[in-house]
Amino acid sequence: MAEAGTPYLSVVVPSYNESSNLARAVLNELLTYLQNQDYDWELVLSDDGSTDGTPEQLAAFAQQDERIQMVNNPHAGKGPTVAAGMLAAKGQWRLFTDFDQSTSITELEKLLPYINDFQVVIGSREIKGAVRDKEPFYRHLMGRGFNFLVRFLAVPNIQDTQCGFKLFSAEATKTLFPRLHVYGSQQVRRDAFTGAFDVELLFLARKLGFKIKEVPIVWHHHATDRVSPIKDSVRMLRDIVLIRWAHLTKKYR
Repeated sequence: MAEAGTPYLSVVVPSYNESSNLARAVLNELLTYLQNQDYDWELVLSDDGSTDGTPEQLAAFAQQDERIQMVNNPHAGKGPTVAAGMLAAKGQWRLFTDFDQSTSITELEKLLPYINDFQVVIGSREIKGAVRDKEPFYRHLMGRGFNFLVRFLAVPNIQDTQCGFKLFSAEATKTLFPRLHVYGSQQVRRDAFTGAFDVELLFLARKLGFKIKEVPIVWHHHATDRVSPIKDSVRMLRDIVLIRWAHLTKKYR
């Protein structure tokens, strides 16, 4: 049973130098959606040590509604930043979603019907019914190659591990995120690497017996200079190997 005052839903939004997305007013659209819902909610803005004025803008945005909180983190990458926000959240269900809203918050309505039977419900851009809007061919090809390796080495039978739109029960959140090993460090880094932290999360979810449901969503491509196809692919492959090694050496408890 949920504690008194516990929100039904927490929405966690990681950020790193988001001035261009803030100019698109993406958070205003997200907030308007939440304010129109008939359940209790909170919005958690988890910043990854931004240096372009994003934290100040987020702090000002949070003043609009007492249900918005901000979490400041050292610049350690997307994985630790998402983890910090998810663990700071209090909701019975906790969604993390990308700041650029490539997957609109309205797609949440496709995930919620499955929460009675699954503890982890993830958006997918690959299964039947999904839509990938305006994605460059090389990005899609890179993603398919990566997911082939993921299915072979770590998480079989999931077609899209990397979509940044995932819903977890409070129990799954509290169990999985503290156990991140490859992506559990708050070590400061210099670049804006996203990495394969989703793979480690789903690997752990399978290992610990949580039921996972993959749901088709609509995803819109937004241009970014943060993706380096060759360098990022090599580092993500390395991290998948590290996840397997952590498992073999019993780092996951």
